[in-house]
Amino acid sequence: MQPWSRTQMAARAAKDIPDGWYCNLGIGMPTLIADHIPEGREVVLHSENGILGMGPAPEKGQEDAWLINAGKQPVTLHPGGSYFHHADSFAMIRGGHIDLCVLGAFEVAANGDIANWATSENDSAPAVGGAMDLAAGAKRVWVMMEHTTKDGRPKLVERCSYPLTAMRAVARVYTNLAVLDVTEEGFAVRDLAPGVTMEELRAVTAAPLREATAAPPRDARETAAG
Repeated sequence: MQPWSRTQMAARAAKDIPDGWYCNLGIGMPTLIADHIPEGREVVLHSENGILGMGPAPEKGQEDAWLINAGKQPVTLHPGGSYFHHADSFAMIRGGHIDLCVLGAFEVAANGDIANWATSENDSAPAVGGAMDLAAGAKRVWVMMEHTTKDGRPKLVERCSYPLTAMRAVARVYTNLAVLDVTEEGFAVRDLAPGVTMEELRAVTAAPLREATAAPPRDARETAAG
């Protein structure tokens, strides 16, 4: 197997974002997507702390300490971009104006449930943050994460064991081993990393898998309506 690196995962996800979409990038791994938007494609990146038109990470030495994303990482601003009050940013999210949100996750269930704010395995005080608003307000939710935990436990499961961020919200998952759509029949494998077989993927996935058809992935809003 030749699992995708995090950079390759970000590039793979960025390639799938259509021209003209407004996209929020969640804290952590999804922020790498900003560095890999295909040239010539207009994807307007949003950060929940109040940025629209976010660009890639700045070159070393060119950071602006006043221009950061929600994860406190320095970012750039494309021409025409803007920054604004936190409340206005959440009005965009809660008002359904974000076409896509890409989040990290601890677990994703076969029905699209997502758990990404607490593992309940330590005594720290977790905070769900803006992920709950994004999972409920964005038109579509994709997840970008490793396929297993550091000790090899599957993160794609039949039912989440961690506290849920949102129910039936996820439409697609990008891991270091595969790209999977969440459908009414569960996980459908759309793409595999080089050298990965379906049998190997099933061995590290705690939910049934099938090969994807040409049908588009489920839209989170359609799920909510259903």
